[in-house]
Amino acid sequence: MTKIRPGLCSVTFRSLSAEQVVDLAADARLEVIEWGADSHVLPGDVEQAARVATLTTGAGLVACSYGSYFRAGADEPITPVLDTAEALGVDRVRVWAGPIGSDEASPQDWASTIARLQDAVDEAAARGISLALEFHSGTLADTAPTTLRVLDEVARPTLSSYWQPTVGATVDAVLDEYRAVADRVSAAHVFSWWPDHERLPLRARDALWTRFFAEALSATTPPRDALLEFVPGDDPALLRGEAATLRAYLSL
Repeated sequence: MTKIRPGLCSVTFRSLSAEQVVDLAADARLEVIEWGADSHVLPGDVEQAARVATLTTGAGLVACSYGSYFRAGADEPITPVLDTAEALGVDRVRVWAGPIGSDEASPQDWASTIARLQDAVDEAAARGISLALEFHSGTLADTAPTTLRVLDEVARPTLSSYWQPTVGATVDAVLDEYRAVADRVSAAHVFSWWPDHERLPLRARDALWTRFFAEALSATTPPRDALLEFVPGDDPALLRGEAATLRAYLSL
C-alpha cells in the first residue's frame, strides 16, 4: 500500500505568519505544506520563498507544492510563479484552468486555455516542475469529464489534477467523480463543507472520507498528498484534532 502524506494548505491560515503556519503544522504532526501564493509566498518574491523553504525544512517538514492563482487563458506570465516555486524547492505548482466555468466556455475559450496550459506545462517541465489543475468551479476543470478533457487535450505527462469534494454533492456523487479522475490526481484538498460552504470538522463527513481514503490508499496511482484546507472558524486551535483525524483516515 502506497503512503499518502498528510499535510496542510497554508491558505487555511491566511492571517498568520509563515512561521506560525510552520509551527502549527509541526505541532499537528503533519508532514508537508502547500504554500499559498496569495499571502505567505507571493509570486516573484524569491527571497521570501527561500526563507519559507528554510523555515519548512528546519521544522522537519516538506514544502510539497506552490498553490498559485495562475489562470491559463488570462493574460499573465507563469515565469514569476515558476521562479518562486523553484526558490521554494517544490516540484509541483497548482494552476487554474481558465477564468470561466466549462458550461459557459466557448470553443475559443477552450482553445486558448489549452494552448496556454501547454506552454505553461512545457515551461515548468524545463525546470523539473509539474503543474496540477485545481478541481474547482469557475474553471474548465469543474467536473470530472471536463477535467479529463483538459488533461487529454493538453496531452502532457507533467500535468495532473488535484481533487476535492464538489460542494453540495452527495457522497456517492463525490466518489464517482474521484473514481473518474483517480489515476490523474496528484493531491487531494481535504475539508468537510456541508450542505453548502459551512465549514465542519472532518468527522462530520465520515461517510465520505472513510470511503475516499479506503479507495485512494488502494489505488494504482494514489494522490501523493492529502492536504487539509480550511478548518471550522479558521481556528488554529482545531488543527491538531483535524490532523489527527486525517492521520487516522490514512491508516485505514
